[in-house]
Amino acid sequence: MLCSTDMSVVDSTKRRAERMEIIGDPRGEVMVYQPMVLTQLSRRGAEVETTFPLQIDSLHDFRVVLGDRSIVVKGRVVHAHVSNVENEATIYRSGIEFVEPSERIVEAIGEFMAEVAATKGRS
Repeated sequence: MLCSTDMSVVDSTKRRAERMEIIGDPRGEVMVYQPMVLTQLSRRGAEVETTFPLQIDSLHDFRVVLGDRSIVVKGRVVHAHVSNVENEATIYRSGIEFVEPSERIVEAIGEFMAEVAATKGRS
């Protein structure tokens, strides 16, 4: 049970795995999805705009909405720069290379690109 004076005391019978206190200063990272704007797309990569910088050579999971579908693809940042500074908001533009996208992902991107091209052809 939780103890009202010490929130770190938890009934050990409710845990599925043993925990141990870590001595020192270990580090980690957390993935947090943030909004981005997709400015260019190909089967092997994309260009995105964000309100935060992406570090060159860093790996990220990108969630991309392709019409009525949503995909998640791992990508490596290959270039990044400040694109625009307006009203105290900085926009960063980054080039993303997809890392070993599955065939299903490549097909979904290809189908989306074909749909966009067909829509432009009708305009």
